[in-house]
Amino acid sequence: MPTIGFQLAAVLALFVPTVRLSRAEVIDEILGSLSRGASFLERQHEQINLDGVVGFLMLQAELKEAVRTWPHTDTVSWAQRTSTVALIKQIDQSLAKAVPALQQNDPNYHREFEPLLSWRFWVTPQGWSSTDPSLVYSSTMVSECYDEQLSDKCLTLLLGTWKMNGTPCIVTKPCRDTMTRFGCPHYSLSHQLMYFMIGRMNSCTNMLKGDMRASRANMTEDSYEKIFCSNMMKSNLDIVRDGLPEHTVDIFIENILVCGLAGFSDFYKPEWLQHVLRLQDEEVGCFGRDQSIISQIIGDELLEQLQPHRRVKRREKILPDGCSSHMTAVAVGALGGYLKFHLAEQDITKRPLS
Repeated sequence: MPTIGFQLAAVLALFVPTVRLSRAEVIDEILGSLSRGASFLERQHEQINLDGVVGFLMLQAELKEAVRTWPHTDTVSWAQRTSTVALIKQIDQSLAKAVPALQQNDPNYHREFEPLLSWRFWVTPQGWSSTDPSLVYSSTMVSECYDEQLSDKCLTLLLGTWKMNGTPCIVTKPCRDTMTRFGCPHYSLSHQLMYFMIGRMNSCTNMLKGDMRASRANMTEDSYEKIFCSNMMKSNLDIVRDGLPEHTVDIFIENILVCGLAGFSDFYKPEWLQHVLRLQDEEVGCFGRDQSIISQIIGDELLEQLQPHRRVKRREKILPDGCSSHMTAVAVGALGGYLKFHLAEQDITKRPLS
């Protein structure tokens, strides 16, 4: 479908009344989409970049936890669990090839972020909370307020990969000031959230030690996560209100992924799930495929051959079939979160807060 036609279809889909599906039907939709995504990874495991690998590892953590806690309800549910076990095996086999390929393609970057390259690193939420509209910033900066190199440096200090056998959980003043800055938009927000999430998953305590600002005296890591996700919720609501413009789709899905992984259940809206599912390319199984740039990719690949030492950009990589490595990563991770959410027992102790 031409790009204009796709955009029109996506906008019209926002206004089509959502048909309420049963939990089993929703899980079938999610598993079908993830199966196509797994087949895509199987074909592209040598090409996918760091973000792409990490997205599938997040998915693996979610799938393995889902299987472990799968409710023994009926034969349909148990058949879906069996399908999920097969899906995990397929993705495990592809990741076993993708991680060494990543190491070969970009050894320095692989070393810096190696702790993230295991599904065991990614801890899924054991309880749910909700965002708070009262925490939304009164004003937001127009441009991003982080630098990718600084962000990477701050993460390696947390992970202990800033040098060989480096001490982990180091928080410098520039990192703390950047990662606790209020009013940041878009990807800056998600990077700030990921900084605290990765610190928590890496067992870093007292990340805010040394912050002498009186206005932040009672702030905790959880406080920052709630502030960031409350603002990411506002961002997603604005994106949907504006008709899900093409240039906002990637951050829209990324917000669902990271805030869902942080335990904010209100990101798992049924209508948002349908938006994500519609963005998958039925032919190859990826997300964010753009036919118009495939010819441009050939030129980019020639440029890379002429500049072999050019640093591989982590944020994005367009694969040979026109797929977005980053969008595919965040989409499968978000879908894994949706699956785990729909499987959660809906008793008084685990019911998502409204």
